Amino acid sequence: MSSALRVKQVRSQIGSKPVHRGTLRALGLGRIGRERVLADSPSVRGMIARVSHLVAVEAVDVEEES
Repeated sequence: MSSALRVKQVRSQIGSKPVHRGTLRALGLGRIGRERVLADSPSVRGMIARVSHLVAVEAVDVEEES
């Protein structure tokens, strides 16, 4: 099993900086309520830290297929 992060956008990107909007787009988000399950890596954690005021994060376990 590997760990992953469930990232959900909970606040609007309207009024946020263009860098933050680009980060949301890179995470696969863009509308309130959208969710993505992403691999837990330092680069993903860095992107989440940049837009932490716009998203909610939850740790999940993902079973790998052999």
